[in-house]
Amino acid sequence: MKPYEQRFPWNLDWNLLRTFMVVVEQRGISRAAYFLGLKQPTISAALKRLEDTTGHALIIRKPNEFSVTRAGSILYQECSQIFGAVSQLPSLLESGAEELRGHIAIATTSHVISDHYDDLMHDFASAHPKVTFSTTVAESEAVVSRVQQNRASFGLCLLHKIPADLKASILYREYFGLFCGPRHPLFTQERITLAEIEGETSVSFQTETEEGPLYPVAQLRARAKLAPGWRGVSSSLHELRRMIVAGVGIGALPLHAAKSDIKGGLLRQLPPYDELPLVNIYLLTNPLRKLSDAETVFLGACQAAIKDNALELRTYQ
Repeated sequence: MKPYEQRFPWNLDWNLLRTFMVVVEQRGISRAAYFLGLKQPTISAALKRLEDTTGHALIIRKPNEFSVTRAGSILYQECSQIFGAVSQLPSLLESGAEELRGHIAIATTSHVISDHYDDLMHDFASAHPKVTFSTTVAESEAVVSRVQQNRASFGLCLLHKIPADLKASILYREYFGLFCGPRHPLFTQERITLAEIEGETSVSFQTETEEGPLYPVAQLRARAKLAPGWRGVSSSLHELRRMIVAGVGIGALPLHAAKSDIKGGLLRQLPPYDELPLVNIYLLTNPLRKLSDAETVFLGACQAAIKDNALELRTYQ
């Protein structure tokens, strides 16, 4: 190693990496200052010290513009890996205790609704009361990123394509259908034909794109000949459901997730009723992650549940 490379890890203030990571994730120095409870000049000074230490500009700071340089992007990825490794230390240090302890960090999309998964979590939590949980709700792309960066024990998400560096198992499958709310003119109509919803305004998930994991749902909307574009969009199932119930537009939801709202008079399923899109929800893990005892046992229980229950049983009609 060059003398500079030998000195660098000793001269670096590791707190600067954490500050830099927050600046990137909050997309601004003022937002990062608010997030960390510090003053803006303190964040600016920390960023300047890190740039001086690394010898590279990391953030382009101009009025009304925020962007990360190529060097900053590389550093951010490495910071995320470091943060993920350090965040594991408390759970790893719990290894060897007589009673299973540790923490499980879950990254998930907003619409993971699975009786199998709920039963598994209940059984595990009952058997191991010293294990704690935290859940981060994000878009599928962000869930994949958190698992890749080693910032989550595992992820639950939709996938258009399984990342080469991760392992994915189908947790369950769900069918999507079109729905309207009680404020929609068609809600009280005795019989609704497919032709009658042609040209209706709609709301959609953000991932209903050609390269997105919910592209089959976009094809369902096209099959129903809904009006081009959308009137409302969200990455959250709960917010999309809100827009449908409020009458903003027709939207697609997982059939099993809408069941209770149908029974409660808040949603009505619309045609088509056949050949509906089937979407996989994946359990995503990082093979390079050094699992704590708690993570090992929990993920082992997940894999066992997947193996012991045929995919047909985990396909919610």
